[in-house]
Amino acid sequence: MKSALSFLVAARECEIGELEQLALSSELVSLVGRLIHALQKERGISNVYLGSQGKRFAEQRAVQALECDELALHVRRRFDELYSGPHSVRNGSRLFGRIAAVLHGLDELAGLRERIGAQLLPAVESTAAFVRLISGLLAVVFEAADSANDPQISRALVAMFNFMQGKEFAGQERALGAMVFVGGTVADCEQRWQQLIDMQERCFQVFADFADPTALEAWRQQQHAPKFAELQRLRHLGRSLRGGAPIEAQLGQAWYDGCTERIDAMRIVEDTLAANLRALCERRIEQTRAELRDQQAILSTLSRPTSPHAPAPIGPQLERSILVMLQEQSSRLQAMSDELDTVRAALNERKVIERAKGLLMAARRLSEDAAYKLLREAAMNQNRRLVDVAERIIEARDLLGPKS
Repeated sequence: MKSALSFLVAARECEIGELEQLALSSELVSLVGRLIHALQKERGISNVYLGSQGKRFAEQRAVQALECDELALHVRRRFDELYSGPHSVRNGSRLFGRIAAVLHGLDELAGLRERIGAQLLPAVESTAAFVRLISGLLAVVFEAADSANDPQISRALVAMFNFMQGKEFAGQERALGAMVFVGGTVADCEQRWQQLIDMQERCFQVFADFADPTALEAWRQQQHAPKFAELQRLRHLGRSLRGGAPIEAQLGQAWYDGCTERIDAMRIVEDTLAANLRALCERRIEQTRAELRDQQAILSTLSRPTSPHAPAPIGPQLERSILVMLQEQSSRLQAMSDELDTVRAALNERKVIERAKGLLMAARRLSEDAAYKLLREAAMNQNRRLVDVAERIIEARDLLGPKS
């Protein structure tokens, strides 16, 4: 019969395996972040190109496409490394489903670029296509965060996911401003602009709640950059423009350059988060391995064959050591459970919004983008949080019950 210590050792071995898998997922998150940053830049360049009727940023667009393709190749390879069978990854069904959607989006990227190059679609459609692809990549990051069972690593992943999501909203704001300053006014410009600002602030607040001090300090420094005051002025100007109003030619370049400088600074914060995440994974793995070695040494002592006249392999001191380890494990598991509940509450908001969005898509036959837009408009009209509106939709659907 196996002893309690044997199962404690087995638990440690499983924990190391889970931590090693988390380390791989963390490396994937870091690489996905680099690809998202490159795609965000290509999206902005493409908007300026389309808004200027192909007169600006043609060369930059080609160079940026090559950078994106190179990073996409690395991400594909990491996806391949992650896949080693359907039961090898925690949360694998959702994670692999997200990856499949991303790979489909990457396969369609060449066709999108051809249409942009030929100016066969407006900037708003180009933006929407890039947003879908980047949203798919962020969904992969979300699943990595949601699958983490270690509270410290889970906190780091939640901080990174929310910062990356906030940075994506900043990228969408850059794209919207480029359409306004380069191509003219956009429908519902003021409302859409304010929504993007509000969503950035919400994401960065969650990031601040879970991030480590090093990343927070890097973020504070970025917030006080001189360019940010100028961006605030351009934000106000862009949101106040009306159809037919003259637009100074240099404003588009000033807006694009200022936003790009801000987003590049955000990338530095992302790098800090990624480095801290890698170091945390390494520390947690080494710590757990050291605990495993201690437990294996005790188990080896207990397993030694003894003669009838030899002293018992286990004495009062060793009994106390085993008891302390079991008590520590029980306390640690409870603390981990409590901390994970706190961390996953931040992730639950996204799940609620995704479910409400799916209900709207099914009930009204809407696209994903249209359903999300409807949710955002309802939240703004009711002066409520997006997640609160989503919860009310789910509650109403649950009360009605399944269709007969």
